[in-house]
Amino acid sequence: MRKAAPLLLSTVAGATALLLTVTTPAAANPNAINPIPVLNGTNGLPQLPGRTKAVFQVTGMASPNHTENYNVLGTDLGIMWDNGNGEMLTTFGDTAGLGLPNLLVGSTWAWRSNILLRSHTQNPSNGIFFDSQVRDIFGQARDLIPSPKIPFIEISRIPTAGISVGGTQFLSLMSVKSWDEPGQWTTNYSSLAVSGDNGENWVELPATRRPDDGGNSNFQMNAFVKRDGFLYEFGTESGRNHPAFVARVPEAGVTDLGAYEYWDGGKWQKDVNAAQPVIGGGVSELSVQWNDYLGQYIALTTDPSNSVVMYTSPSPEGPWSAPSVLIDTRELPTAYAPYIFPYQTGRDLYFLTTVHSQYNVILMHTTL
Repeated sequence: MRKAAPLLLSTVAGATALLLTVTTPAAANPNAINPIPVLNGTNGLPQLPGRTKAVFQVTGMASPNHTENYNVLGTDLGIMWDNGNGEMLTTFGDTAGLGLPNLLVGSTWAWRSNILLRSHTQNPSNGIFFDSQVRDIFGQARDLIPSPKIPFIEISRIPTAGISVGGTQFLSLMSVKSWDEPGQWTTNYSSLAVSGDNGENWVELPATRRPDDGGNSNFQMNAFVKRDGFLYEFGTESGRNHPAFVARVPEAGVTDLGAYEYWDGGKWQKDVNAAQPVIGGGVSELSVQWNDYLGQYIALTTDPSNSVVMYTSPSPEGPWSAPSVLIDTRELPTAYAPYIFPYQTGRDLYFLTTVHSQYNVILMHTTL
């Protein structure tokens, strides 16, 4: 695809006339976006006056990664994890590129719902650089788990968490049924997908589907962290600004929903309907990791005012602290989905954040 870059750029210039609408992250529908630098009102990294700084653009035409070379003009999320062998896998969500437009869902771009890139970057101070991508026969980043893109059937299949267990890769994805009022959407279910070849090929596991009903509705959007042989799964309802719950399972039982236990506020038990919130209302896309410097678990999300915030706790089940603000909404009002870099960097906390006004992902740095 690198040889096609000049043609791609000229085609992009023409495509911008089709779509000039820029929405905020409060508008859940991701299709009405413009990822073209300058034409979407962005030029360079955002200059943030607070404790967090933008240090590197990870995706898009303005990125040193030049992801447009494999038809990733715009994308969001950026969920990172170690593959168990020192390589970082990163999955992104709804991705805009050139091709047949998805007019059925209101997009003039060709859309993929879940793509994956690989990196050996373990010191992100100078950026995150990708080595390879999961591509189709034309050299373009392709869906890992395809979706029909039909409103009220399944409009997208979006990743929310990734983890390696015993060298096997697992993704948690949500099946989005519809985009609803600002900040909310309806899911059919969440489920796991598995890859045994370092993320190249994926198979969904229907037996792991959690329908958007009862206690399972609290695990439609998830985050993973491992501790003492257990995999902990943090979950929220679909959409933004809900409480977070936590489940755990022995790592070997990750695909067996019957093996999961749920924190009821005082103990672990098998009944998903008994789960009680561990972080109160106001949780959106969530990332959780143990932090050696703080000696605490940290959880990053955005709050109801759309500030990027951090919670801390001595254990996955809590008690979790009050939130501290990493990026005030007045600094970067269209930021969402802060995902933690998976390798420890001392008191330097690095995370990816999507900026919806340019519909691309930026690396952020905060000193703890």
